[in-house]
Amino acid sequence: MPTSVLRISEALSLGLHAMAYLSSTPEKPRRVKEIAKRLRASEAHLSKVLQALARAGLLKATRGPKGGYMLAKKPEEISLLDIFEVINGPLEDQRCLFKEPLCSGERCLLGSLLEDVNRLVREHFSKTTLKEAQNILT
Repeated sequence: MPTSVLRISEALSLGLHAMAYLSSTPEKPRRVKEIAKRLRASEAHLSKVLQALARAGLLKATRGPKGGYMLAKKPEEISLLDIFEVINGPLEDQRCLFKEPLCSGERCLLGSLLEDVNRLVREHFSKTTLKEAQNILT
């Protein structure tokens, strides 16, 4: 099984990809079933993620035969960091792999790697909007 240095939860991955998909046609509501099929995801899990994004004001949900989810803001006004923070909470700097640090961080086994990764992730997520990501799933 492959491992990854950057671990992104399934919920966050669903949120990021669903929002990118919705940004490709921001004026057209999309049903959970359609999005789940496109992402090859569980409708129930996706529905929970989309509800959280709607409660946070990033999506609008409409009911009825022509209802579904659509962006509540323009794609260029929503960053990947906005989505991250709705689903995972604030992006905090990680200075140690342990819950309780073993050292002061001055002589870490990993050097400045964790700080560098945190900085790069924060920069990428804050600078990348759905406008840049919208063509990924179309």
